[in-house]
Formats: sequence, structure tokens, C-alpha cells
Amino acid sequence: MGRLIRRMQFGMMAGVCSLALAMAPVPRQADPMTITMPSGKKTELSAYKGKVVLVQFLFTTCQHCQLAAEVYAKLQRELGPSGFQAVGVAFNDEVQASPAMVEEFKSKHGVNFPVGTVSRAEVLKYLGMSQMEMLRVPQIVIIGRDGVVRVQSETKGSPELQDEAHMRTLLKGLLNSAKPAN
Repeated sequence: MGRLIRRMQFGMMAGVCSLALAMAPVPRQADPMTITMPSGKKTELSAYKGKVVLVQFLFTTCQHCQLAAEVYAKLQRELGPSGFQAVGVAFNDEVQASPAMVEEFKSKHGVNFPVGTVSRAEVLKYLGMSQMEMLRVPQIVIIGRDGVVRVQSETKGSPELQDEAHMRTLLKGLLNSAKPAN
């Protein structure tokens, strides 16, 4: 009888752990998030509703994040007038202590879109990930004009979401699928 109870407890724990490690489903309504800009100003992610929003969750010190930000800056210049908005969310430990690192990151990599900071715990909650998961950066979320998350990186990364040609096609499709209401 004791063995049966232990097996049942183990099974329940395994089930709970697998739920805790599950990513948030896509599509889903975008959760609220407050981003702190280097100036200290708070910006709500919902302020961009009506646009197609690419959120790059990044480490300012990550080479892949830096290269991806350069791609997104190019797409921002090209697609911004059509309703595209890139937003960076830095969550490496160093930027929490030194927000000036965000401005250095933007300057060094030609980033022409807003980049602010959010705590790691808030980022993981937003992405629907557990502290226990191995997370690769950058993590990308794309929100449609309707405020619905349409695309999200896999936990271990999604290289195609850093590819300029792939992203241009994806974003143009989202931009053309639903024009903003006037």
C-alpha cells in the first residue's frame, strides 16, 4: 500500500512539473507588461495595440541578441510606416543594476526602437516558462494588431525568428491581414 501511495505521489508531482514547464499557448491574448525605459519612464506594452508588435526579450551582452536587434532595426525602418513596432526587453542581471547599458546597446548596434528593462521573473511569467527551464535568448513574441500573441519562440530558441527574409515575410503577412480600424 505504501508503494502505491508513493507511486501516486510521484505521478502527481510529475504532472505538476510538466504543467509548470509548459509554454504559454499561441494564439493567446497578450498579457500586460510594464517596461522600464533607461530614463525611468514606464511604458505599457498595450500602448502599441493596433500595431504588429515584435517583442525581443534579450540580454544586452548576447551576440545573437545583438545581431537580431540589428535585423529588427532594419525591419523597423522598412515596415514601421505600415504599422510595425519592434520593442526590446532587456532582462540580463547587469541592466537591472546599470540601465545605461541599454543605451550603450542601442547606440552600438544601431537600434532605432524602444528598449527597456523587465525583471527575469516577469519575463518568464510573460513567456509562460518556469525558472527551471533552459532558456535561450533572444526570445521573440509577435503580437497582432488585435493584441493577440501570434508567434512565440521555442524555449531553446527559434533561429528562423532571427532571419531577416523570414521575418519580413511573416511581418508583412501580419501587417496585411488586419488593417487598423480608423
